[in-house]
Amino acid sequence: MNGDARSTQTTLGALGLVLLLLAGFAVLPRIFVPRVREAPDFTLDLVANAGALGADRSAQKTLSLRDLRGSAVLLDFWATWCEPCRVEAPIVDQVSRRWRDKGVVVVGVNTDTPGQGDPGEFTRARGLTYPMVHDRTGEASRAFEVDSLPTLVVVSRSGKITAVRRGTTDQAELERLIRQAL
Repeated sequence: MNGDARSTQTTLGALGLVLLLLAGFAVLPRIFVPRVREAPDFTLDLVANAGALGADRSAQKTLSLRDLRGSAVLLDFWATWCEPCRVEAPIVDQVSRRWRDKGVVVVGVNTDTPGQGDPGEFTRARGLTYPMVHDRTGEASRAFEVDSLPTLVVVSRSGKITAVRRGTTDQAELERLIRQAL
């Protein structure tokens, strides 16, 4: 290969790399930074730990997100068959216990379709203490644009989505996101 051909190939390679980087930066904000928007409401069946919402709510059969307005909310979208969700569940539980008395409500949103798993049994078997709801139809998952599991959504006291994290998240990162929402 002569020098001119090698120079042209190097230039084209560098240009291709720059274009890939620019395309990546155009996509990153959609993946890591949520659009600031009102959190969509949902009403889902409570399948475990209703008492964690307070004594006055312990007999509730359903939970609506609007009922939690005034509290920061961490929504943990998960499924019983999802191995990363199983790894993250104890971390979410620790965060729930730590922040429960500071105005933060953690809600597990199970996405199993009927017949895939029993989220209430899963929760009890692992000693998880935060309330669990079951998104049987996928309505809440679609409203929050959940396309992979686990997905964490942080909602501020005023009802705005402040963060979305896909994949497992460690305790320090979860707590940082919650502090931002307060």
